[in-house]
Amino acid sequence: MVSNKREESTKEYVDALQERYSRLCAVRVDLAYKKPYSDHITLEEANRDLNRMLNNRRGKPSIFKDQVGYLVKKEYTEEKGVHLHGLFFFDGQKVQKDKFKADQIGEHWSEKITQNKGSYHNCNKNEYKDSGVGMIDYRDLQKRENLDKVVSYLCKDDEKQDIAPLKSKQKDRAFVRGIIPRKNKSKIGRPRKESNL
Repeated sequence: MVSNKREESTKEYVDALQERYSRLCAVRVDLAYKKPYSDHITLEEANRDLNRMLNNRRGKPSIFKDQVGYLVKKEYTEEKGVHLHGLFFFDGQKVQKDKFKADQIGEHWSEKITQNKGSYHNCNKNEYKDSGVGMIDYRDLQKRENLDKVVSYLCKDDEKQDIAPLKSKQKDRAFVRGIIPRKNKSKIGRPRKESNL
């Protein structure tokens, strides 16, 4: 099944990030469009906006400087139109304020990328016990398990919110993510001890 393969490889991607960065700051932001724009935004326009944001990260060091990875699931409903569920990973040694970072990304999307046509929801502000976002230390197995649930949710195929009817090109993908980082060849420093927090 496609989503199982996607979920498996995405968890491997997160494993690789966590292997490289002992602490990850996981920031989840839902990106959308305000009414009445959401009724007319095409998948192609949403892709263009998303690609512009991802490609221009170097130009916005105040927001994206320490970003190390991302996952984005594209969805469509008649009520919301095209919308995106984003999970952005930052080096947790350098970024600790996850709620603030989510607002920065959302405001950048709303104001700069979509020229005030966009809206966002900061999922890091939800005070769910098992949210799976925020600071994730490699030793915190429970928090990582919760993050895996978030990844599973983002990787699922939902026919009710499928973008397939909107696709103009076969190569349009409902799910995109960053590239798996190369393994560090150098083993400088102390090896990590396996323990549970």
